[in-house]
Amino acid sequence: MLEVLDTAGQEEYTALRDQWIRDGEGFVLVYSISSRSSFTRIQRFYNQIQRVKESSGASPTYPGSPISPISPSSEPVPIMLVGNKCDRVTEREVSTQEGSSMARDLGCMFVEASAKNCVNVEKAFYDVVRQLRRQRQQSSLSSEGGKGTRANTMENGMIRDESRKYRKKNCVIL
Repeated sequence: MLEVLDTAGQEEYTALRDQWIRDGEGFVLVYSISSRSSFTRIQRFYNQIQRVKESSGASPTYPGSPISPISPSSEPVPIMLVGNKCDRVTEREVSTQEGSSMARDLGCMFVEASAKNCVNVEKAFYDVVRQLRRQRQQSSLSSEGGKGTRANTMENGMIRDESRKYRKKNCVIL
């Protein structure tokens, strides 16, 4: 299950933000390309995510989650930086290059989007989930450490379960 918390403009919930970050497994940080101040605040939110994750040992509180790590990982938490309102080209205050450069500096993914025109909105969420799943898969492979063969193998976008026939892999966003 994917749970999305939108905390934009809700400063009254600041006290709960650390708890939400502690529980989060992936993050989408959004700024408006037509607002320089929203872009400069991204660094503060990124630093808060890093601080909370480091202090909590990055251990999720949802052990039953299908994308929860099997073992602790030193991999960074997946973060997508999104420059929203890319449809407002005449009001642009933050260039695509600036957004891309910040994402590179922060070590996260980047995309420009338009929620109004439904451009790259799903991509932002799907890419974070894909990175989470990739990390979990790598974590499970490394924890097996060559102890025999895997019960499930990936072939051409299909998951082959050795005890069953082929089944289609899927991810559902609710």
